[in-house]
Amino acid sequence: MNYQWYPGHMTKAIRMMQENIKLIDIIIELTDARIPASGRNPDIDELGKNKYRLIILNKADLADPAVTKRWKEYYEAQGNFVLEMNSKTGNEAGKVKDVIQSACAEKIERDKKRGIVGRPIRAMVAGIPNVGKSTFINKLAGRNSAKTGNKPGVTKGKQWISLGKNMQLLDTPGILWPKFEDQEVGLHLALIGSMNDENLDSVELACDLIKVLNNYYPGVIKEKYNITEEQLSVFLEDQYANEFSAVLSAIAENRKLIKQGAVPDIDRASSLLLDDFRNGRLGRLSLERPE
Repeated sequence: MNYQWYPGHMTKAIRMMQENIKLIDIIIELTDARIPASGRNPDIDELGKNKYRLIILNKADLADPAVTKRWKEYYEAQGNFVLEMNSKTGNEAGKVKDVIQSACAEKIERDKKRGIVGRPIRAMVAGIPNVGKSTFINKLAGRNSAKTGNKPGVTKGKQWISLGKNMQLLDTPGILWPKFEDQEVGLHLALIGSMNDENLDSVELACDLIKVLNNYYPGVIKEKYNITEEQLSVFLEDQYANEFSAVLSAIAENRKLIKQGAVPDIDRASSLLLDDFRNGRLGRLSLERPE
């Protein structure tokens, strides 16, 4: 499957960010801790030249902690400020504000020497769709300042949010880039829900997820759904089956997802598998490594 999705409003969002970047002191970029590289928009790198950078490895509670630690060290070695975070609990909200102050300390001191005192730090919150930006902002603000949702495209325009007298956040829509040169990047984005599922084939996507997880976490799917080798052997005898669709058939059988004619419903099994992965029910899993 060709993983591409670029709704028209994203072009407008990029233009809006370009127009506002001159007002910004620091860019806070959220990326999904399960795909820290694929989840970073290269347009934001270009946009954020000469700006302080804070990378939030969000949804860290869903990612493999050992792998997330390696990603944190990797991005810190490039000169970025980096924090792991679970925006839903918001326990790290105070730490985020401290890091923003530390990152902008040189700028604050420079302002003081120019006689500029009390101007709030202005931060732009950016990232791909469905990475948790609005939830992150609401936790920082301590109130529901930004709309939230579990699908891409909830935030459509910009909004400024005040964090007291000393800090302001600019919320921006989630943006992808027009063409993924590496289809593995597109796959990773599709797997975590940053693309519109209505434009994707759920069975193909689920087969790709099985392939990725078999590489990094062999056995995790069989254990979760109580799949036996004997089951897989039976389904592999079907002339239409491959090793991935056989797994989906076994999931369907074990979860009693059966269509008319006693046929395993692999469409529903695919949706179940994707939902279980996205919500952490398969365990804490990461889809890529810093190498």
